[in-house]
Amino acid sequence: MYMILDGYNIINNWSELKKEAEDNLEDARLKLIEMLINFQGYSGIKIIVVYDALYVKGSVEKHEYYNNVEVVYTKEGETADHYIEGIIKTLAKKEQVVVVTSDWALQQVVLGEGATRMSSRELHDDLIKYFNEKKKYFVVNNLKNNIESMLDEDVLKKLRKMSE
Repeated sequence: MYMILDGYNIINNWSELKKEAEDNLEDARLKLIEMLINFQGYSGIKIIVVYDALYVKGSVEKHEYYNNVEVVYTKEGETADHYIEGIIKTLAKKEQVVVVTSDWALQQVVLGEGATRMSSRELHDDLIKYFNEKKKYFVVNNLKNNIESMLDEDVLKKLRKMSE
């Protein structure tokens, strides 16, 4: 399964990333990538984040890899939407593909190509649930895996008395 994300669309639709981007766009991109690396490790979904370099003079298509998350910067004059349209035409024939964007026009193309669409807000909500569940898991496990939880109550009383 593949999840393809319109990177700037997500940054501009998630308030915490939008605020971060106002100060430093690179930090906002890295924060998104960090969240996706974590999610990818848990879910096993192949994730591709696409950022357009539409107005960057002389820009060539560039691929970067952060753990198992692929980040694509399009070439000069190419939108993220155009790149995503091209990749889903190939991938959707043989793989399950989810495209994350709140761009209505791109969502229609995605559906027409046999892929599934997810809005930026839906992904945001899913990631919040995922991180909250993960936090609960670690809190519960940390409580169960401390030394005190492994000792008999009588032994604990004796140790506490010795430390007084």
